Amino acid sequence: MQKAKVRKVSTDTLTSNLPEERREQLCASLGNVELTLLYKASVHGYNASAFHQRCDRQGPTLLVAYNSSGYIFGGYTSVDYTRSGQEIKDEEAFLFSFQGGTCSYIKVNSGYNARYDDAKGPNFGQQLCFCYNNQPYVNYQGGSAFNINTSSMYGNDTQLSECEVYKVEQEPQASIEEKPWRNVLWTAERKDELMKMIRNHKPLMASVSRVRILMIGPVGAGKSSFFNSINSIFTGHVTSKAMSGSAGTSLTVQFRTYPVNDGREGKPLPFVLCDTMGLEEQSGAGLDIEDVNSILQGHVPDRYKFNPMAPFQPDEQKASRPASLQEKIHCVVYVIDATKISLMSDKLEEKLAAIRRKVNSLGITQIVLMTKVDEACPLVEEDLQSLYVSSYIKTKVQEVSSRLGVPVSCVLPVKNYSQELELELNCDVLLLTALQQMLRFADDYFDDMRPVEGNPI
Repeated sequence: MQKAKVRKVSTDTLTSNLPEERREQLCASLGNVELTLLYKASVHGYNASAFHQRCDRQGPTLLVAYNSSGYIFGGYTSVDYTRSGQEIKDEEAFLFSFQGGTCSYIKVNSGYNARYDDAKGPNFGQQLCFCYNNQPYVNYQGGSAFNINTSSMYGNDTQLSECEVYKVEQEPQASIEEKPWRNVLWTAERKDELMKMIRNHKPLMASVSRVRILMIGPVGAGKSSFFNSINSIFTGHVTSKAMSGSAGTSLTVQFRTYPVNDGREGKPLPFVLCDTMGLEEQSGAGLDIEDVNSILQGHVPDRYKFNPMAPFQPDEQKASRPASLQEKIHCVVYVIDATKISLMSDKLEEKLAAIRRKVNSLGITQIVLMTKVDEACPLVEEDLQSLYVSSYIKTKVQEVSSRLGVPVSCVLPVKNYSQELELELNCDVLLLTALQQMLRFADDYFDDMRPVEGNPI
């Protein structure tokens, strides 16, 4: 049996308290699953609203509580939390307890409701209530849904030292489509052809020498890593010019415009990748939507330092003069982590929708870059050429398309360079194919602008 994986979620760097041995025991009872840490009370608070904000509509979940007496205990439910105010029947629900070398599991009794789905903290059978009254306590209220002995379950120690909730997902099945759902030539000749087309690309607008491509996405999705990867291909070895990583908050704090040269001493290529601060779900954190508008309009200078509490304000002289088309953004790329799509919060989705509405109003073309495909699917991790025969990746592309409101044809799966020391052909072909599509989409934008090229735009 494969070990469960614990991934970090959203904007916080969450560290699981669950020991590996206990994780494996729980996964043995749940099947071949991944555990993704959604909620950690010491980080997000013991209040019910914080729990529901992070755990509602996440599918099956596992609650794990800890106390200072050494007990690890909690429960599993296969039914979403939705604050419906309804009794929930769930024959798969169970409670568990670990202490020392002993472990016990308690199934829900037949004919009883597994929990009450209200706006309070999590409960099982309305007997065992966690984060009771928004405090670090568990409260036993009696009942018949589960046969609970509080002494053996948590040593009658009701004070919690931690409470965690994990999303439970089945490991993606490595199923293969009968034929590829997109055609890609994974050859050195195709890589050379793509590089030649990109080198020789000339924007449709004579007034524009280089296409400006804006990268937007949540913290840690891979915006800076995409630039590093493209720069690596044209440099001839893996580089790390832009700061990238997996910190809980955005490593990019400035607006950066990154030109790429054709080789270390070569001439500039006909595009510029523009990197932004990461989007975060909280208001007053991460990239501000008003800043996005200023960037799109060409008002924000390179190396401008973002302030989430105060949007960019152009000086009066510049504000009175519209930016030239050369200074504006010509294609917007949303960078989305394939392993986090189903975990995207409503607030983050709303922010992306607001940005899309603004981009649409300006007629700018848009693409989605779906990163970390190797981490999302074991089949692709083993062989990147399996990308377009992977049923799982196909469903993720469709999910991104649905959640962001873009056509499936505009969702481009890629793998950025992250831990590699040498370039890899399959990786290069995917990245270059994505970049070529961005240049083509920018030409679509220019094509719409050409009838009014003489106007100040």
